[in-house]
Amino acid sequence: MTMPAYYDFCSRVKTISGENAMEKIPGLLKGLGVRRPMIVTDRGVEAAGLIDTVTEAIDGGLDIGAIYADIPVDSDYRVVDDGAAVYQNNRCDAIIAVGGGSVIDTAKGINILASLGGKSLLGCQGAGTIRRKLNPLAVLPTTSGTGSEMTLVAVIADTERQEKMLFVSHFLLPDLAVLDPRLTRTLPDFLTSQTAMDALAHACESYYCMEKNPVSDALALRAISLISEHLLPAVRNPAETSARLALANASAMAGAAFSNSMVGLVHNLGHVVGAVCHVPHGTCMSILLPYGLEYNTHRREKAIGEILFSLAGPEIYAKTPEKARPDKAVEQIRMLNEDLHNITGGKHPRFLGEIRNKDGTPAVPRSALPEIARKTMADGARLPNPEEILPEDALMVLEHAWAGIHLDRSRIRKGA
Repeated sequence: MTMPAYYDFCSRVKTISGENAMEKIPGLLKGLGVRRPMIVTDRGVEAAGLIDTVTEAIDGGLDIGAIYADIPVDSDYRVVDDGAAVYQNNRCDAIIAVGGGSVIDTAKGINILASLGGKSLLGCQGAGTIRRKLNPLAVLPTTSGTGSEMTLVAVIADTERQEKMLFVSHFLLPDLAVLDPRLTRTLPDFLTSQTAMDALAHACESYYCMEKNPVSDALALRAISLISEHLLPAVRNPAETSARLALANASAMAGAAFSNSMVGLVHNLGHVVGAVCHVPHGTCMSILLPYGLEYNTHRREKAIGEILFSLAGPEIYAKTPEKARPDKAVEQIRMLNEDLHNITGGKHPRFLGEIRNKDGTPAVPRSALPEIARKTMADGARLPNPEEILPEDALMVLEHAWAGIHLDRSRIRKGA
């Protein structure tokens, strides 16, 4: 692709990364006028002892006004409403979010209500509804996948309608992102794998979707190479600090990239699979990513071929004929998913039909695919995708991803 005639890029999050990064938090937040922050987290992070790690690191520097930990895996707007009430009742003046994507997005939602007033988040969804600076927000990711510490987006569920609501504003960008390997060291192998594949999906989609630009491209390619090099070592050896930190940096880079260039089909389908079937977002991303590349290759052959360099390295890239590079990139991602499936003892699913609930029943019944396909039309991630997506297209991709078979490209209905 040629250089775009126009693009805009914004990533104004203060980022600190490295061992002992958390000890910098008090001074940085005090510089923003913070005195009494609320910690937002979930019960799993709390049970892993990570809140103790955080409070010890900032001991004496700040007065913690409250700890709100009642956040489920897929946060609902009513959780946000409840958290905002806790914030207000305890006279807090900032938020420290400690957790994965659901925690961070919930913290963003709480910050909207805490800063702007009101009792419910429902009136703030969409783009352009948040028009002024919010209270200070510091984000400490405990997974290396969502990139939410660098994004202007929050995704929060409305479980009654089985939809995921999007909130988009530059005022949702956190003030501070803290990348400290102590926060991801206790992450189980299958969560390390799935969240990192989420970051890989962010980077890949940002590199070939419609709003790509030179700055997001640079961040995306570097994120892809870091994940390709460090994901398997981090899953095999959770205590490997350098690999953990590399994945945290990759997630932040991918987050900054896609926050500016947006995502497409992979997230379009993944958002709805998650909302309808309650499948973790990272699981959806790891499964659907190869299909996004296959579906869009005829529109973005060169860009998807270029991804191979960061995925597999210069030697494989040079040995692969240019026309074969997109398919080779897809093959590399499928091989990575297969390796992660094996290393985690099958806890990293390879296709939608392989995902199981705790009772052994299918998490994504084949009968649910038509409903998922219909609901993809209401998700904004379909718009920046290079190829048009209609319900019949979404269903075709879902059927292949459910069975775990390569996409039949002859069935792609190419838009105008």
